[in-house]
Amino acid sequence: MPRSLRSLLILLALSASLSGCGTVNEKLSSGMGDYVPQWAGGLPADAPPRAGTPQYDAYMKERERRRLMPAADREKEEQAQKGATGSASGTAVR
Repeated sequence: MPRSLRSLLILLALSASLSGCGTVNEKLSSGMGDYVPQWAGGLPADAPPRAGTPQYDAYMKERERRRLMPAADREKEEQAQKGATGSASGTAVR
């Protein structure tokens, strides 16, 4: 077998194997991101839940409720939440 044909077949085999890995990684990466710790590049603690879960539906209802709330009431509610968790957020490491 000529050398150029062998090189072409090897290149073709390598490209086919890499394209197979790409489809596997696409499916794995969507779920594995939830298990990577934040310090290693995972999702932050305040990231919204994934779409399609019951937590996402509750999150969207709460978001819509806050959107329809008057601005003055919304600010009071945010200040009350910051007062309850204010000491913990000041010690975050960046």
